[in-house]
Amino acid sequence: MVGAFLCAWPIAALAQLQVVPAKRPLEVFAGGARQIEIAFRNPGPGPVTVDLHTRLYQTTPATAVLLRTTGWKPLQVLPGQTVAEAAVLDFPAVRAETHFLIQWLDGAKTVLGKTEVVAFPTDLLAGLRTLAGDQPLGVFDPSNQLKPLLQTLAVPTQDIAEDGADRFSGKLALFGPFAVPAQVPGSLASDIRALAKRGVAVVWLQPPPVPHVPLKPSFHVVQKEGGAIVVAQCALVERLSDSPEAQLNLLRLAELALNPVAFDLPETEPQN
Repeated sequence: MVGAFLCAWPIAALAQLQVVPAKRPLEVFAGGARQIEIAFRNPGPGPVTVDLHTRLYQTTPATAVLLRTTGWKPLQVLPGQTVAEAAVLDFPAVRAETHFLIQWLDGAKTVLGKTEVVAFPTDLLAGLRTLAGDQPLGVFDPSNQLKPLLQTLAVPTQDIAEDGADRFSGKLALFGPFAVPAQVPGSLASDIRALAKRGVAVVWLQPPPVPHVPLKPSFHVVQKEGGAIVVAQCALVERLSDSPEAQLNLLRLAELALNPVAFDLPETEPQN
């Protein structure tokens, strides 16, 4: 198994310089050079200078295939110091979610630690074309964050800001992201209600909250006769152009608007 294989590699505890482990696997878009943030810690009593290298593996639950070994940079870390760095690595193009592993090595090829990376194809938002069916996707995008991404993927859209909500005849409409509350027209809530009444599924991405506002859920579903409205906080789609998580969140919100579900308590594992 890959887990046992990875455990057999030299680990950070055996080296004077250590990689600070990430709390979760990093997510990137594949098919190009991507920046990987990494931190190194020197727990020893003296300074450490290393000539850093990287090894990139593509992994599955049963295999780990070495893709390349690359020299990176020299690094000096003082005793008790932790330094943050950013390495640029090339990831091959993928058609689906694919797992990679980066080993960080010193000049003697001692493994200082590892970073798990999940890479995604760059056309995630093409899924909106499927969700919209054979009709254009309605878009109200005053910050121009979403429209360029959809144009690159040839997703048919209708600009609701230009045409008006009353002239939209599709089944799915996205409102936002909004950079500031001032971008939200005063009539927007009534326009969205009217769309939902006609059976349109709507995702309404909220602008960033002002300080000290009452706590709100990250998203909630407003069930209207005909269509559903999903109201979501902007943090869910932050860095939409370069974050796979943000794009996946937008797809899930759109799916929820088209197929609203009632949420229940989370499942728990029985205790033995």
